Amino acid sequence: MTESDSTNDAPLLTLKIDVDTYRGTRVGVPNLVRMLSAHQAHATFLFSLGPDHTGWALRRAFRPGFFKKVSRTSVVEHYGFKTLMYGVLLPGPKIANKCADQIRAVGDAGFDVGIHTWDHVVWQDNVRKKNLHWTMNTMRRAEDHYRRIFGMPPHTHGAAGWQMNEYAFIEHDAAGYMYASDGRALLNEDGSLKQSKAGPYRIQGMRHIQLPTTLPTLDEILGREINGRTIDTKNVAEFLLELTARDRRDHVYTLHAELEGQKLAPVFEALLAGWKAQGYRLASMADYYEKVKDQPLPEYPVQWGEVPGRSGQLIVLDTQQ
Repeated sequence: MTESDSTNDAPLLTLKIDVDTYRGTRVGVPNLVRMLSAHQAHATFLFSLGPDHTGWALRRAFRPGFFKKVSRTSVVEHYGFKTLMYGVLLPGPKIANKCADQIRAVGDAGFDVGIHTWDHVVWQDNVRKKNLHWTMNTMRRAEDHYRRIFGMPPHTHGAAGWQMNEYAFIEHDAAGYMYASDGRALLNEDGSLKQSKAGPYRIQGMRHIQLPTTLPTLDEILGREINGRTIDTKNVAEFLLELTARDRRDHVYTLHAELEGQKLAPVFEALLAGWKAQGYRLASMADYYEKVKDQPLPEYPVQWGEVPGRSGQLIVLDTQQ
């Protein structure tokens, strides 16, 4: 077997990058492009294109588990006080207008790019209960701004907060998306997969392929005690690498421009080096789609569930339903 054949047979570690905020777009994204390029890693960047209303997320304070997550993940440190005031004491900057050059540069650098959302907070807090008209208008507003930046229509999507509704999935097919990553695989308390069959699938009645996130995110595990040890910035990379060493298969890892692209960049550097040492191919969602597009894939209905370390219900894949 040649070296090229060995690389092609390697499991994929698909890197899905959610860009939530103005600061994340302006600062975190260029940092991630530099890190990924240095490791010759592929990845998919998913952009928020509307106003940054991060401050509105403070309304989640009344949700179960919200304060526990905030205290564990140092939200002010990672997002910055100014970002947390957008929509509260400061007007929310419109990301597509102010950061068009930074966003366009990611595609020019050869990375897979797509849509995260229009307004991150508004989508995450409202979409589950919204109707067809609201959903279509919101998604098409983001699509229009994407088209203005890149000169072509978008081809993929990753839902803000893993929140969707049935109309949003229908819009994927209407827009011609071939793949998206809008949900999560179910996880055990230690971050491992609950179900070995979790992987690419189709929503019942839909054409596009869903590529669910299969690993915990940094903000879901930092500060938690798991199997007798407290996970912190010094051991979190080791913890995640233990998961991927134990369960050697194709994975999707969701990272954030506001975390791995800024204060937690050293953690991400360690993960990139570690996954390469484990024999993974650092891939984009487009790479993963190319690998599975001709395979027979299971179909499941739209499902909701919970993931350890994150408050509220998310779109999930439950292979036992």
